[in-house]
Amino acid sequence: MTLLFPASPTVAVPILGVAAKMPIHRIYCVGRNYEDHAKEMGFTGREPPFFFMKPADALVVVPEGTTGNMPYPSLTANLHHEIELVVAIGKAGKNIKAADAMDHVYGYAVGLDMTRRDLQNDMKKQGRPWCIGKAFDFSAPMGPITPKAQAVHIEHAGIQLTVNGDVRQKSNIEKLIWNISETIEHLSAAWQLEPGDLIFTGTPEGVNAVKPGDVMEGSVAGLATLKVHVR
Repeated sequence: MTLLFPASPTVAVPILGVAAKMPIHRIYCVGRNYEDHAKEMGFTGREPPFFFMKPADALVVVPEGTTGNMPYPSLTANLHHEIELVVAIGKAGKNIKAADAMDHVYGYAVGLDMTRRDLQNDMKKQGRPWCIGKAFDFSAPMGPITPKAQAVHIEHAGIQLTVNGDVRQKSNIEKLIWNISETIEHLSAAWQLEPGDLIFTGTPEGVNAVKPGDVMEGSVAGLATLKVHVR
């Protein structure tokens, strides 16, 4: 097959303790999946899960022990951080039951769902899709993947984000409204999940703005820390 121009390089994420990297297929994100975050965004209750997507090349891949760089995006004056547990899929499946969901999980990582909040809010008011607020370039910083067998008790892990050393977000994965298995069940009813898919599982309360020069450091207990400098 002859291509009109060279294909874009495959986006791949390092795996702790493994020489090979995981090629990324799709990025799915769960909206409002912590109750206190839902409340701070003006919603309440355990509403059915909903999803949005980011392109794979929105990732800012940050190897273990390094600091990633994220350029401050255009068109916004209100760039928000959202710390999240990322689930990496290693086995394909459709209509996966929650009881079988963990068979499809390869591992976990720490990620940031960066959001142009002002643009997202404008789109919400107009009843329009909010891709411009969520799926922009460099909007998904992410650390290395820890294989599932090494991430014990992830469902009870603490999750935290600091900005310039000050705690902004702090919670626990057990506070997810829809847990990892339930999320995979709902998501796989709508899409065929493939190896290399990533699921950003939602952010706890405390989302707020960052500015150029800020350093964000995100952690989920048992996983490699994610450190990102906003340029």
